[in-house]
Amino acid sequence: MNDKELVAHQALQYVSENMIVGLGTGSTANYFIDALAKRNKEEKLNIRAVSSSVVSMIKAKEAGLPIIAMEQIKEIDLYIDGADEIDADLSLLKGRGYDLVREKLLARSAKKFIVIVDESKIVKKIGNNFPIPSEVQPFAWEIVKNILMKKGTGDIRINAAKDGYAITSCGNFVLDFNYPEKNTAELNALLSQTPGIVEHGIFYNLAHGALISNNGKIREIWKN
Repeated sequence: MNDKELVAHQALQYVSENMIVGLGTGSTANYFIDALAKRNKEEKLNIRAVSSSVVSMIKAKEAGLPIIAMEQIKEIDLYIDGADEIDADLSLLKGRGYDLVREKLLARSAKKFIVIVDESKIVKKIGNNFPIPSEVQPFAWEIVKNILMKKGTGDIRINAAKDGYAITSCGNFVLDFNYPEKNTAELNALLSQTPGIVEHGIFYNLAHGALISNNGKIREIWKN
């Protein structure tokens, strides 16, 4: 069992009967989806799942988990997802994919949000390893880019085919920016308060805990 699989299985201990569980997106989240589906079937837990992306929804359906739409929920019991970066205060960087809005909605609506990562995702400051994505309304991207250029450097994300702009599941564009000043609280406030930004990749003060795997061992960080 590799580190990603190990930490995904560890997260199962927080699942109990009749829960609505939010499913993350990515390689570590995929291990959790498979493990959750297996346990749900074997123990008849009556779990219902809501996905953070079309990708995780398809994965969950194939694994046999009952899926409910985000339109059907007001809150969820548990959200398990990975992250691109995580610091000691449980601030996260997410969104190198295309589902920032759905991911942050699930994180905000969860009674408990637990991050599952391996040690490589630990950083001193958010933005150390990757640019910070901001999902922007298409008509506003050049104005927003001009605003953000006063604080950092970056550009609009190009799609995988390199023949146009990347488009999120909500139909928006993405600006990927590096900021020399890496104060997470200030960057979170800046991006949250910039008109035209629909959502951004800093998940500040949202995670309740993290399970971190490293060479077959798991350590935990929890909010006080």
